[in-house]
Amino acid sequence: MKQFFLLLTIALTTTISAQTGPEVTSWIQNLTGETGYNNIPSNVQQVQYSTQYVYVTATCIPGYDIGPWQGNPNTPINEDFCYKITRTPVQNTGTLTNTSLGHIGVWTNGVSIFNAKDAMSYNNQNIWLRNAYYFEGQGFDDCLGHPAPNGEYHHHVNPTCLYTDTDSSQHSPIIGYAFDGFPVYGAWGFTNVNGTGAIRRMRSGYRTRNITDRTTLPNGTVLQANQYGPALTTYPLGAYIEDHEYVQGFGDLDEHNGRFCVTPEYPNGIYAYFVTLDDQLDPVYPYTLGPTYYGVVTAGNVGPQSGHNVPGEPVTTYVPDTSGTIGLAEDISRNLAIGPNPATDYILVDFSRTTGKANKIELFNMQGALIRSIDNPAITEKIPMHSLSYGVYFIRIQTNNGSVITRKLVKS
Repeated sequence: MKQFFLLLTIALTTTISAQTGPEVTSWIQNLTGETGYNNIPSNVQQVQYSTQYVYVTATCIPGYDIGPWQGNPNTPINEDFCYKITRTPVQNTGTLTNTSLGHIGVWTNGVSIFNAKDAMSYNNQNIWLRNAYYFEGQGFDDCLGHPAPNGEYHHHVNPTCLYTDTDSSQHSPIIGYAFDGFPVYGAWGFTNVNGTGAIRRMRSGYRTRNITDRTTLPNGTVLQANQYGPALTTYPLGAYIEDHEYVQGFGDLDEHNGRFCVTPEYPNGIYAYFVTLDDQLDPVYPYTLGPTYYGVVTAGNVGPQSGHNVPGEPVTTYVPDTSGTIGLAEDISRNLAIGPNPATDYILVDFSRTTGKANKIELFNMQGALIRSIDNPAITEKIPMHSLSYGVYFIRIQTNNGSVITRKLVKS
């Protein structure tokens, strides 16, 4: 019985409006002029959006303390980035795009996401590429980040100070967006892609190869003698990118380090990347996303001098209503009643003990189909469930101040 109730973990998210969505509302905005490293304004400075894109302006300096970086002479600077994130991401069905050196996405605090490489290779042959976590990890700070030569502070691996990566009781939050527009989550997700099952750590589909020397590549290519990698007694397995291989079904995630699944923010399902950790919560290759993107990458974000986009279309500036929205979220988390859960004949959505009120209630099945929609519901709305099949459903509630609450329900 205890295990059964663990499966009923409630997912709660609050956003400003159904029209904006998580890709607009998930950013950690600096609304009070706070500063971080070297008195540089921290976190995200501005979020603007159109129908097609979100423009995220940030210094690349987080709100948490960073440094020192052992053996790293570089110094973080204000990068004044403006990243352009598509709001309608799509799968790339053509030639896949490699995650390049430099930024490949952006964390929700405006700090850059880098891939697993450190830009160097064995004997400078560009065959055996160095793993940044192995070769540079000793110089990461306590938040597992460091500055690049251009002053760009970034994380190659799990940004441990950005979210509570030890919390295995609930689905991890969105902690970033890749430049193909798909979200990046923390390490914990639902066991099953349809949003059911206990919360568990998402497992990488990559493993270290079963090799005794570096004479072949993961795709089976047999190298010439002058292309061999270093001996395993010199650099252990895992020190190079080519020490890893993807195995279908080995973990929870695909070769891009993601999967299509239901998440609290996307009850209809979304392709999502996850950061990967081992059972000791240490980073596991490929760490964030990669080595290729799942989707089509938006131009202007990758490559030399990139990340300085200027909106060429009418945009709306998104400003969180900190006077009401945060208070409402806390109020709802304590006082909104939705139950019984699991349900048999009906559920009650009860706003009588909150300061908010529902403008609309929608019930979806696991396939994302709308089952029932109620406009301007009563303070306490009774929703029949007796005619529905057994299984998992999502209820989405739009409140009178534009917030959106999503919770998972079970019909038993």
